[in-house]
Amino acid sequence: MDKNFNSIEEILDFAISKEYEARDFYTEWSSKVDNETLKDVLLSFANEEQKHANLIMDVKNGKKFKPVEKKITDMKIAEYIVDIEPSKEMDYQEALIIAMKREKAAFKLYTDLADSSEDENIRELFDALAQEEAKHKLRLETIYDEVAYPEN
Repeated sequence: MDKNFNSIEEILDFAISKEYEARDFYTEWSSKVDNETLKDVLLSFANEEQKHANLIMDVKNGKKFKPVEKKITDMKIAEYIVDIEPSKEMDYQEALIIAMKREKAAFKLYTDLADSSEDENIRELFDALAQEEAKHKLRLETIYDEVAYPEN
């Protein structure tokens, strides 16, 4: 991660802004697609990103955070799929690819933030958020696998 922070507050503000960015992305694209199932999936992810922002805000305001103990399985599908740009004409499979790539990037961001944090509570928060993003990615990869390879 190339960004330098001068305080824990700056780190948390940065993380909150990234969650808002993700929420806004999913919300915006949910209004642009015609497929109702895809619209619902995108809105559910927007809601999850808002929950993450709220969680980080709670920690910023002094609330203690309970760490996650379970690591999430990684199917690694997103690692082997070519990046694509969102479009109004994207289909369900393309939207899943975009979302998988975004969740992979968010996982890396939170892993990097956790690794660079000296505060145990903040490190546990970012580890937990990384695991949340890993859960999203796993859910998307599972759906993608069912859509792209229905014969499996």
